[in-house]
Amino acid sequence: MVVLRSYSCLKPLRIAKMCVMHCALCMILTLAACDDTLDQSLARYTPYITVTLPGGMEQAAFLAEQWQVKDVTTSRTTTYTHRSDIALKAGLYDLLLDATIDVPGDSVPQRHITGYVQSVEIGTGGQNQVVVNAFENRVADDFVIEEVFFAGTLQPSGNQYNGDDYVKIYNNTDHVLYADGLALMESKFVTTDKYDYYPDIMSDCMTVQALYVVPGSGNDHPVQPGQSLLIADTGIDHRVANPNSFDLSGADFEWYDLSTQPAHLDIDSPTVPNLDRWYCYTLSFFVLHNRGFKAWALARIPLDKDQFLKQNLYRYSYVVVVPAGTYPMSQTAYKVPNAWILDAVNCSVEAKRAWNVTAPALDQGWTHCGSMDHDKSRYFHSVRRKLLYVRDGRAVLQDTNNSTDDFNPDCIPSEVERQGTATDAAGTPCTQLTWDGRQPRQR
Repeated sequence: MVVLRSYSCLKPLRIAKMCVMHCALCMILTLAACDDTLDQSLARYTPYITVTLPGGMEQAAFLAEQWQVKDVTTSRTTTYTHRSDIALKAGLYDLLLDATIDVPGDSVPQRHITGYVQSVEIGTGGQNQVVVNAFENRVADDFVIEEVFFAGTLQPSGNQYNGDDYVKIYNNTDHVLYADGLALMESKFVTTDKYDYYPDIMSDCMTVQALYVVPGSGNDHPVQPGQSLLIADTGIDHRVANPNSFDLSGADFEWYDLSTQPAHLDIDSPTVPNLDRWYCYTLSFFVLHNRGFKAWALARIPLDKDQFLKQNLYRYSYVVVVPAGTYPMSQTAYKVPNAWILDAVNCSVEAKRAWNVTAPALDQGWTHCGSMDHDKSRYFHSVRRKLLYVRDGRAVLQDTNNSTDDFNPDCIPSEVERQGTATDAAGTPCTQLTWDGRQPRQR
């Protein structure tokens, strides 16, 4: 029997197979054409990280290290246990180091160091070399900033009210501290605009635009362990002008400015003593930055006022680049050596934050009221240092030199809690009392 083969029934299958092969070929060609794009998006770069150890510890061996790497664009943070494991896509990153080291011949078995570097560019454009200056994380046996209330309150009309901002300073030790000579400072630079200031002194000094000092001869203003010092903008009962505010007429001190602008005169409280004004940029009167785009710090300055002003003037320059052009700028402020600074807190908002305006040795993080510029939710809120524990009725507050970890953001102010005053423009009274804006306590 002769079998006649018919290929007509196989033709559709062949055509289908050819189509599949054609599509596969097209896909391969397309992938080949996009190969550079895919490689660019999937590429990972290992930064070459050099850690500069503190003086006297250069020969130390690392016992353990942990790196927190934050993608500045996405705010995503990834943790690595060794720098060689870090592999990143092209972009801007903040790197935070926590490590323990062993110093040869040291009587201390191990020491804890930290380091921080901001806005490091990783990618194809350079050698991806990163230098992290590490320092030993030591807590000063002195005052810390307990709370900063910079946002202010609202009047019943909804209008912003000024003058009831304050700073609380806390004795976090187990012994009496004297506030005499303690300096309260606000940074010159803002955390929402980053420029290359020259000369760059940030690793050694903080640049300040306001500096006020507690008066006294050394033993005039004792503060007991677990007690606070309330420093007010204006030490009056603000409820007289704004029923939604509170009473600061019993504050320990106020900052007062002798204004040269007749239309903008400061109020000198008859019940609250003034801080000594060493320097302030304003010709009228000083208020804390209302949106919280500054850093605030405490210092012990081993000079008198005249010596300080003579020796610590800081002249600097920078360049502003805007669509209208490029503008060289030159300004002055005062510099305070980091070695004199006891504590610092950087504030900002997520939507606009660009950098910290103090060295990482002072603060490796930041805190906030509100999440965007001109955020109306910031009113009636403050930043408050976290409670660590309570011992014999005395609160011990957390202090790791990282304001992200150490502070609770968006808190009801402690004076609003204590006085039971308004928490919003509608005048809703506060009925709770906490240690730190979060942990409840008994009245």
